[in-house]
Amino acid sequence: MKERTIRKGSLSVEETVKLLVVDDEDRIRRLLNMYLSREGYEIDEAIDGQEALEKALMNEYDCILLDLMLPEKDGLEVLEELREKKKMTPVILLTAKGEESDRVTGFETGADDYIVKPFSPREVVLRVKALLRRSASLPNANTHATSKDLVVYPQLTIDHDAHRVTAEGQEVNLTPKEYELLYFLAKSPDKVFDREQLLKEVWHYEFFGDLRTVDTHVKRLREKLSRVSEQAAKMIVTVWGVGYKFEVPNE
Repeated sequence: MKERTIRKGSLSVEETVKLLVVDDEDRIRRLLNMYLSREGYEIDEAIDGQEALEKALMNEYDCILLDLMLPEKDGLEVLEELREKKKMTPVILLTAKGEESDRVTGFETGADDYIVKPFSPREVVLRVKALLRRSASLPNANTHATSKDLVVYPQLTIDHDAHRVTAEGQEVNLTPKEYELLYFLAKSPDKVFDREQLLKEVWHYEFFGDLRTVDTHVKRLREKLSRVSEQAAKMIVTVWGVGYKFEVPNE
């Protein structure tokens, strides 16, 4: 089984990487199980939305591969309930729907990635690896840190140890990918990043990836920040024809 090292204080803990594959088609589940098991991952399966929800809430998975069209509950319902219950396990949606509106809906519900059927199993493996790499670099909220890794601005504070964002004193609930995007931009104020750079640095996509993924996440991130602080939302600035930057207002 594939294991990853997670640092907790001065200790290094080996943990098996566990994935949940959710699809009502036996052929798809077998295919994904075969390719992902070759990478050393421990695979659990669910055949409908209700089973997927129950397993996702009862277990700690490192990533969930979730089909959109499922019996009992569809993938979006499952994802929405997970996020409502503050279960922030990274989720990759698998679906035959490839329209932009479907992708936007998936991301707005809290998905971290989106793969359209028919897909290459190798691409799925690469995307899972990219998501796991990024998730492994995020701090565990249960880790007892003795020093704070904080990014502080007048209207916005990012506590990287606790994976927590507050705007004008109020907590902002972000998906893992929204958080990563904000943290990446905020670490380098006034530096402009084009969409390709953001896909590479935040999503770890070098050979594939839809540039509109970045735009969708920026839009959603601004919306969530603006509910708490208009000033915080305005710190994410569009540089037309280029990309995005994080801009600190002059006091």
